Amino acid sequence: MRQASRFDDTGHWHTTSERWDTTRLNPPNRLWGSNGVTFGPDGRLYVAQFIAGQISAVDPVSGDVDVVVPLDGPVQAPDDLAFGADGSMYITDLTPGRVWRRDPAGEFTLVSDAVKVPNGITCVGDRLFVNEMRSNGRLMEMFPDGGDPVVLTDGLAWGNAMQLGPDGLLYYPHMIANEVWRISPEGGVPELVAKDVDDPVAVRFDRGGVLVVLSRGVAGIVTRIDLRTGARSVVVSGVAGLDNAAFDDENRMFVSSYASGGVTEMHADGRIREIVPRGLDGPFGVTVDLGGTVYAADHYRLASPAGPGEDASGSGTGNADASGNGDGSASGNGSASGNGDDNESGGIVTHDLLHFVHGVTADNGVLHLTSQLGDVRTYDPVRKTTRVRASGLSEPTGIAVAPDGSLVVAETGGGRILRIDGTDTVTTLASGLVHPVDVAFDGAQRCYVSDDRLGAVLRLDDGEAVTVADGLGAPQGLVVRDDELFTVETAHRRLRAISLVTGDSRIDAENLAVGLPPGTTPPARHPVPGVPGPPSQFAGLALGPDGSLFVSANGEGSVLRLSRKHAGGDAP
Repeated sequence: MRQASRFDDTGHWHTTSERWDTTRLNPPNRLWGSNGVTFGPDGRLYVAQFIAGQISAVDPVSGDVDVVVPLDGPVQAPDDLAFGADGSMYITDLTPGRVWRRDPAGEFTLVSDAVKVPNGITCVGDRLFVNEMRSNGRLMEMFPDGGDPVVLTDGLAWGNAMQLGPDGLLYYPHMIANEVWRISPEGGVPELVAKDVDDPVAVRFDRGGVLVVLSRGVAGIVTRIDLRTGARSVVVSGVAGLDNAAFDDENRMFVSSYASGGVTEMHADGRIREIVPRGLDGPFGVTVDLGGTVYAADHYRLASPAGPGEDASGSGTGNADASGNGDGSASGNGSASGNGDDNESGGIVTHDLLHFVHGVTADNGVLHLTSQLGDVRTYDPVRKTTRVRASGLSEPTGIAVAPDGSLVVAETGGGRILRIDGTDTVTTLASGLVHPVDVAFDGAQRCYVSDDRLGAVLRLDDGEAVTVADGLGAPQGLVVRDDELFTVETAHRRLRAISLVTGDSRIDAENLAVGLPPGTTPPARHPVPGVPGPPSQFAGLALGPDGSLFVSANGEGSVLRLSRKHAGGDAP
């Protein structure tokens, strides 16, 4: 299946609205992140997409993307992959703790479920090796035709992408220890190869036998090590969140990014050429600060759309300025960040790698974020400092600043609405809810909650939940504009407006690219400590200083701006 868009095969999915002009602030992203990459027998580059739970094949010349293993298939969280001598594809399914074989006919068999957080995988002829991304992880040989795994070594400080070197030894990273090690495929005592390597996430060899180590950090550092002399060279590519690399027969290096997806050809001096453009993995939560900068919580990072948008409906303005200043930038000062952040492809700026961020709201120069690790953080985008406000929560999602300055959070997994005051004391405003997702306040300081399983928007009156609107299709993102409340009905892919005066409602926009592609079902989530599974679906909604609405089109990887077509057209 050739993929014009990750959400829609035709590439012609457009939001429609009679009341709002709709503009994409950035182009859609064809890949939900890109993790393990390797060339297949057909010469295409195969890409594992952990966030989506799917595997695609990329033509390295044209950039065409074909989905090979769909996101509702047997593999739930593919992180790395390798091909055996017979053309079989072997896949590490990270959070469920499984290793799969997909034979050349496309049939799947389970190789093993006796691993914990399997990540790095490589084939040596018809032999298969896998390591674990955890503390005291193991490196094992596995046997696709049966038999228990054989442990070559343990004690890995988070393993990841590995490969056989020209000396016949297996090379692998200790991500947390910033080291590269090697061991014989027959076992024995592992040997330290290099230390003080920047955030090593992948160990690869080019066609000349040079060791190439990728960094998972925001700068996109690549370190080359000559094994004969130990000499090192370091380049900074600017590709944030590198994950893996593969070399073709001409020794061209192609890299992936877990943080922004895409496939990029990278030269030895750090110059890059995009094959599949990078973009947003989600986005999920979205917010706009008083200066007009749009921020998106993109699971692995905090990011901003950074340039003129692609018209989403044929009627948009093409202007990505959230403050209405008409300068074609994502903020009123002509910059999406104003502090020299890396301007990535697809019109996206990465401010910082903030792992598992899900909800976000702006507040007087800082940002408050929820994390799928179960915490709430306050982040200063200028100083790049983080303060943890609460931890141990169950799937916190939407977040808002209350009129008194406290934070109010939808604890989705716990069925509660929580308040966090200036001293980081957490109290419960409401409990016993079904599945609260987002929160918002009106001008009278009343708190509203969207519940996507209940199919309703609620108002909290002295801790009691009062129904404002029900019979909705999985409402998620929530915002109040004047005397109207807006919510994203993800089941119907539309924006609904509800009058807070009369209770009447209307459909304001349809065909929003939110949620999973039509006809698919979400993969199961298997969180393990410190490593959540694929992110929960959350289509965020925000209000800009000029009254525009911003929608996280998490189905395609864009942020949509909805600007009012004409005055006086908002009353239901």
